[in-house]
Amino acid sequence: MASEKQQRQKELRQAKREAERKAAQRKETFRRIRTALGLGLLVALVLIVVPALTNGEEGLPPDYQAFRDQPTACGADQPPASELVDYDAAGDAGLSEGATATLVTSCGEIVIALDVDTSPLSVNSFAWLAEQGFYDGTVFHRVADDFLIQGGDPLASGLGGPGYSIPNEFPSDDFIYDEGVVALAKTPASNLNGSQFMIIDGSEGANLSPTFNVLGRVVSGMDTIDRIAAIETIRGTTREKSKPTETAYIETIRIAP
Repeated sequence: MASEKQQRQKELRQAKREAERKAAQRKETFRRIRTALGLGLLVALVLIVVPALTNGEEGLPPDYQAFRDQPTACGADQPPASELVDYDAAGDAGLSEGATATLVTSCGEIVIALDVDTSPLSVNSFAWLAEQGFYDGTVFHRVADDFLIQGGDPLASGLGGPGYSIPNEFPSDDFIYDEGVVALAKTPASNLNGSQFMIIDGSEGANLSPTFNVLGRVVSGMDTIDRIAAIETIRGTTREKSKPTETAYIETIRIAP
């Protein structure tokens, strides 16, 4: 029969083992809590940081992403997305008299005879950006009935540009922006010329003052312009009923110098 001393030693060993067991349980519990918190923090970071970094499903500007989410106009395939690039200034496109620009769009081709003499800086910038692929994958973000179609904005919001501005090269005071005229469109916030351009396709163009740099005139493809102009539109942030519900893309622009 165990002595009293042996009994106390046995009880002490049992108490020690119980204390060690409880300590191990607490350690495991704390480990699981830290793991759960770590995973929760990681999930939170993914949910918060990733959208902020990508700025949309494909890392695209939100207005442009919205156009990408729409059906492509004229039953065409959606081209690859445009890339945001800023330049300090335009290079030399090496244009000569008789130069043309062919816009390959979702709804067909538009050929523009470039007015190198009237607006040399504007036309050179437009052609140089086209040669860099700047316009590839951009959209016609504004389609105003009996007025114009407008594109060339990498943000698709009316606020984008190439990173530099072009001086004013206004036409004569009696110039009329009639159907087929192509001109630079000013960015509303800055009233500066950049990459955005408009193609006049209706009588409302005649109401414009001669304060838009002329790029040239459409010589082929008015039927393409008509197809783009026929896209259904809704009111956008400017309250103008000119936001297309299907997206007409500029797939590329070919320059013949």
